[in-house]
Amino acid sequence: MLRSLAIVQFVLVSQLLSPSFSQGKFPIGEAWARTKVNCVIFRKNALCTHQNVQYAAYYDPEGRVVLARRDLNSDAWTTHTTQYTGKVTDAHNCICLAVDGDGFLHVSWDHHANPLRYCRSIAPASLELTDKLPMVGSKEKRVTYPEFYTLPNGDLLFFYRDGGSGNGDLVLNRYVVAQRRWERVQDNLLGGQGKRNAYWQVAVDHHSVIHLSWVWRETGDVVTNHDIAYARSIDGGMTWTNTLGHHYTLPIVEATAEYALRIPQNSELANQTSMAVDCHGHPYIANFWRDHPSAVPQYRVVYHDGAMWKATQVGNRTLDFHRSGLGTKRPPISRPVILLDSDENRTRTFVLFRDLERERRLSVAISDDLDKSAWAIYDLTAESVGQSDPLYDPQVWQNKREIHLLSQFVGQGDGETQEDVPPQTISVVEWIPPAAQ
Repeated sequence: MLRSLAIVQFVLVSQLLSPSFSQGKFPIGEAWARTKVNCVIFRKNALCTHQNVQYAAYYDPEGRVVLARRDLNSDAWTTHTTQYTGKVTDAHNCICLAVDGDGFLHVSWDHHANPLRYCRSIAPASLELTDKLPMVGSKEKRVTYPEFYTLPNGDLLFFYRDGGSGNGDLVLNRYVVAQRRWERVQDNLLGGQGKRNAYWQVAVDHHSVIHLSWVWRETGDVVTNHDIAYARSIDGGMTWTNTLGHHYTLPIVEATAEYALRIPQNSELANQTSMAVDCHGHPYIANFWRDHPSAVPQYRVVYHDGAMWKATQVGNRTLDFHRSGLGTKRPPISRPVILLDSDENRTRTFVLFRDLERERRLSVAISDDLDKSAWAIYDLTAESVGQSDPLYDPQVWQNKREIHLLSQFVGQGDGETQEDVPPQTISVVEWIPPAAQ
């Protein structure tokens, strides 16, 4: 661990609060459910909102890409089955979407070291899509983990891995709304040097600063995940610094990265989780790992307080598990999502998760003060969601401080195998957090 790291001890308020089920559940349609391809953590985004219109995307039982739209004050969805399909038997091959500042929907889908699949809506707010389009034209042959992020001015960022697990590079494109075209920002932001690759998460703050954190993986085996590293950019991704403001030479490699926390291999460290930024521009990263070989893996938040990196445990899990091997895993917990409600006076931390210990419901742990590290835990669904990860609407959270989740019961076999789960209804669950205490 970094010498400057302070480990904050946790105090759990209650693991057994009365369930606080959703204040609204709005069904969209029947969806594929034999794998978690509709509900996997790296769908950035599965759900998004523009000018009070909410959009969702999913694969139907036949593997067709379906887009949906509703007004936020309505429970009625309009759906459109597009001309596109995906390999739904592989949970990597999810659908990601975003809306640009002009109201055009951007969609990317069906990737696991495949050529780029990308298109846009034919008009603002339309659910009809163009033919497949290139973005930049280079480094688009082996795409995995496409992710969209919206900048405050309406431009879009598009991150993806070029290459394979254990030997891939991070590519960054930017969509310039004023010109309605994509441009390449970085060909190789995080370099694996042919030996490893980075599994990242991104957050963009209200000043358009891009915050990036990642874990390294040495091979395709999940047990080789290690360390949590960090970088940020104040100029749209052109140059990158650490928390001290020192500029990185690109690509950032294992030896040059700043580490929020050193975590060894074989620690059950998750890849591709979530991060957020408080009103002061300080990054917060959610993950899970075990802190010694005999310990139970725990959810944790790693964050920078302006002076140093700290870490705190979320709750106190008692169910052990071990993951190993290639492909999608099915541990008893989901990867976490972190949200912040932050102003000059305080920062509330929300960690969304799914855990077998809570009957596989979607749940949220809330801390009003990480220095005290007292967590209140609420269940957001009345029923199990199977192997789903939590997927939220970033614009609704940013603008309304409401949690909207795309929710579906899904199965998932180990290593890209399927479970015998018939099609299940996919819905949006709405929940308004209680006021701070």
